Amino acid sequence: MIYASFEFQFPLGGIRVLNQQVSLLRAAGVEAFRWTPTPGFRYTWFDDDVPTLSGMTLDLGPEDVLVLHEVSVVPDHDPAPGGHKVIYSQGHYVNFLTCPDPGPYPGWSVRPALWTISKAGVDMFRRALPEFEPHLVPNVIDTELFRPASTERVRRIAWMSRKRPIESTLLRRLFHADPRSKGVDLYDIHAVPHEEVARVLSDTSVFIALGAPEGEGFGLPPAEAMASGCLVTGYAGGGGAELFDSPSAWRIPELETDRLADKALELLDLPGQDEVRQAGRQWVADRYTARAAVEAQIEGIRKARALPGGAALATHPAAWMEELVRRFPVPPETYARVEPPAAS
Repeated sequence: MIYASFEFQFPLGGIRVLNQQVSLLRAAGVEAFRWTPTPGFRYTWFDDDVPTLSGMTLDLGPEDVLVLHEVSVVPDHDPAPGGHKVIYSQGHYVNFLTCPDPGPYPGWSVRPALWTISKAGVDMFRRALPEFEPHLVPNVIDTELFRPASTERVRRIAWMSRKRPIESTLLRRLFHADPRSKGVDLYDIHAVPHEEVARVLSDTSVFIALGAPEGEGFGLPPAEAMASGCLVTGYAGGGGAELFDSPSAWRIPELETDRLADKALELLDLPGQDEVRQAGRQWVADRYTARAAVEAQIEGIRKARALPGGAALATHPAAWMEELVRRFPVPPETYARVEPPAAS
C-alpha cells in the first residue's frame, strides 16, 4: 500500500489522517508506505515517523495499490496508468473541485476504488457517482492523546478560526458584547502543533465546531474535543452530522452565529456536566477506533485489488501541482497565514 501525500508544512487534517492510516496498517502487518517526493522529508507539525518512499516516480507491482487524496485527481493525469488505485476522499464537498466536468470520473484508463470517511460521504457519492461503490473507512480518534487533563476545567471557550476567519471576527465580537463572557477565556486555537491542540482541549470547557464554509468530510476537531472531555456546539458541516448524535454535542444551524455564541455561554453552566463530558468521551471512544479503521482498510484493499489493474509506473501528483493549485479558489497555505490573536 502506497499513500501519496503532499509536502505541506502547515496543519491539514487530511495529511495527518493519511499518515495515521499507514501506521495502523503496518501495526496490523500490512506493508504500507507514505510517498513524498523529497528524500528524507518529514512533517514538522506532528510526530511523523512512518516509513516513506521518495522520488517523482515509482514502479508499482501487480498487487500494489496507490492511494491518492481526492484533490490530487486531475482527469488528464492518470498517476498510474493500468495500476490499482484508490481515491481516498476526505472531503466529498470538494471532491470534484479539480475535475468539475460531468463526464466519466476521474477519466482514467482504469477505474479506481473510492474510499470516504463518513456516512454522509458514502450517501453523497452513491448519488453523484452511481457507477462506484464508495467504501467507508472511519477516522480514528486518539483517545490517549486527546483526553481530559488531571486538573480542573478552565472556564474557556475555544474554537478554530482557520477555515472561517471572517465569521470568527463576528463570533468574538458577540462574546465580548455579552456580559456572560466576563472572566471567560476566549481562545482561538490557531497555527499550533497537534500536541498543543490536545493540551488546550484537555482543560477547555466548551469547544465550538466551525469547520469549512464549503462543508466537511467529517470534522476531526469536534470529535477530538469530545474525546478531551469538552462540551461541543457548532455546525455539522455535512460530514460531521453523525458526531452530533453524541450526548455531549449540540448542533446549531449554519451561520446562526448569535445562537452559537448563546449556546457556548449556556454550556459553561450546564448542570451535571461532568457526567455529560464523560459520556461524550466514551461515545467517541466506542466508535472511532483503530480496530474499526484497520478492518475497513483491509476490506477496502481487497476490493481495490479485485478491480482490473496490474503493474504500472506511478507519477506522484506533485508533478501537476501547479495545475491543481490553479483550480483552488484559495491556495491551501493561505489558511496558515491568517494570524488572529490566540486568546483574549
